[in-house]
Amino acid sequence: MSEIDEVTTKQNDPLDRKRKIHWRTKLLFSSGAFQEATVVAGAIVTILFYNQILGVSSVLCGTAFLIASLVDGITDPLVGAYTDRFRSRWGRRHPLMLASALPISIAFYFLYQPIDGLSEMGYFIWLTVFLVGMRTSITFYNIPHDALGAELTDDYEERSSIFGYNLVAVALAASIMALIVYFLIFPSTPEYENGLLNESRYFLLASLGAVTIFVSILVCALGTMDQIPYLHKVEIREKVDYRQFFRELFILIRNSSYISICLSMLTIYAALGILGVVSTYAYVYVYEISTEQMTLAAVMKLPGMVLALPLLALFSARLEKKQIFMVTTFITGVFGALPHVLKMLNLFPGNESDFLLVALFLPLLISAIVTPVNAIVLDSQLVDVTDLHEYQTGSRAEGIVFSVRSFAIKATSGVGGLLAGFGLTYIGFPDNAEVGSLSAETINGLLFMNGPLYLILYCLGGFFMTFYVLSKNRHAEILSELEARRESKVLDENQRMPTSSN
Repeated sequence: MSEIDEVTTKQNDPLDRKRKIHWRTKLLFSSGAFQEATVVAGAIVTILFYNQILGVSSVLCGTAFLIASLVDGITDPLVGAYTDRFRSRWGRRHPLMLASALPISIAFYFLYQPIDGLSEMGYFIWLTVFLVGMRTSITFYNIPHDALGAELTDDYEERSSIFGYNLVAVALAASIMALIVYFLIFPSTPEYENGLLNESRYFLLASLGAVTIFVSILVCALGTMDQIPYLHKVEIREKVDYRQFFRELFILIRNSSYISICLSMLTIYAALGILGVVSTYAYVYVYEISTEQMTLAAVMKLPGMVLALPLLALFSARLEKKQIFMVTTFITGVFGALPHVLKMLNLFPGNESDFLLVALFLPLLISAIVTPVNAIVLDSQLVDVTDLHEYQTGSRAEGIVFSVRSFAIKATSGVGGLLAGFGLTYIGFPDNAEVGSLSAETINGLLFMNGPLYLILYCLGGFFMTFYVLSKNRHAEILSELEARRESKVLDENQRMPTSSN
């Protein structure tokens, strides 16, 4: 047998839990990134659209995101448990992913195409209903999708590669969507110096986004169905044993490494969510740049997509995942906040300066180079915790474990939107504001949320990671034990099978 044949056989062996995954499968798994990127692109303008164009107060906008986040806190773990126990001829994950495509697309469309002439309260209710509907539907895609990625292989490094592909795809898709949003959907015009304030263009966002979401999910779900035979074979009972379920859940939430990841992830994604809202306000009302110039924020993220996997490999050869996360968190937080801190200290170029864009976006470039590595490590750590949970309980629970990732991703717009909405009210940001008319106090408030607050939250996320204790050597010991258990179980099942008579 040739070397190529041996590799192919190893990839296609359902019993080989340390198999390498073909790059084609990784790309198809990552193709769902356009769904996530589209929702993130919409989140950039959601509060701006309802607050500055439709006249909904920032407090009500924040309340809508609060309600959505409370619903997420209930639905995410429930869907995680459901997908772990779901069964069909197409596996546990794929049917839920396929079923989510149309509801997400419809909710996204109507979120940005409300009925004309509603009152402020009417628009608030509309925002709340379709925001909750969209994010609940996203739960039925994100959690099975992430659990699928966790099931593909047990190989320690290969897992980082799978989620590395996905994170790079998300970042690339987000940059593409940002360019489309700023250049094609909301271009500057003589009437609108910043196109995000042009209400008529939101129909394009709603329509293009809905189609992109639908196609992205279908490609991902249908393209990875050939992996179903190679996923974990789990015993699924006719009835759910709730006593066992809550016992296992209690074991999980007592796991210091899992809690460490949860707190770090939620804190950092909330910081990104706040920045996603208030950075748009700052670009428009503080730095007074056009939508075309705002695309530089997306362009600065491109080198990070290319360097993410090589950087991860470089870090992994020298550091544990915990240490990689803490280093990249520090770099991201410091350089992401730097321009706004300098602006507060009057050490930043004025809006008329030729160096404004360089000073504004060069630190972002440095920050964005390591940001994908930070996210990849978090995803890889969650998969390692799934193995630890099986070691402790004997049950696979990718859905429940990864429900925190789904919640964290939605916290980018949910908790971020909540804090940003109330923060805008606290600093006295006016409705229907005009560029150049803000008070110094309001400008400093915006800069504080973009700079010091962002840095504080990132430092807090790094602090939470200090409680993570699952090392590479310990994980290798756990996998060895799990492999022995699985081999023993297969032998027992083979011995119990009746032999056919000649």
